[in-house]
Amino acid sequence: MVGPGPGAAPLENANPLIYRRSGERPVTAREEDDELPDAIDDREIFDILIRSINDPEHPLTLEELNVVEQVRVKVNDAESTVSVEFTPTIPHCSMATLIGLSIKVKLIRSLPERFKLDVHITPGTHASEHAVNKQLADKERVAAALENSHLLEVVNQCLSARS
Repeated sequence: MVGPGPGAAPLENANPLIYRRSGERPVTAREEDDELPDAIDDREIFDILIRSINDPEHPLTLEELNVVEQVRVKVNDAESTVSVEFTPTIPHCSMATLIGLSIKVKLIRSLPERFKLDVHITPGTHASEHAVNKQLADKERVAAALENSHLLEVVNQCLSARS
């Protein structure tokens, strides 16, 4: 479990609502054809990269907590942009920056460098939305956060497959 260890503060949202995972996207014949260009789309980003990110407090994924939804992922392959909105489970969630950082790191590690990434909180869903969004948009702050070995370890736990 990724959540607090012995002697840690209690969970902020001890009993979150758990949502059913959406079904896997069927692969089309066009996607299997190696001769045709395969554009990156919203569903691919959601399915392959985001839906399985683990919550830092609960043994659940961001999809199961409804923190991320496919409808909040916008990809424009031609313009090389990806925008992801996420919704913390409570308005004062102290893990919001960590969740956003985990999403951003997953995208950075997985997508070609040509993509401009925008990861932000769904408007009106968090008390510190502006401050968190400012941190996530600042490349230097993101890079500095990833130089912190403890923080990087927590992010890697969020991104690792659960057994």
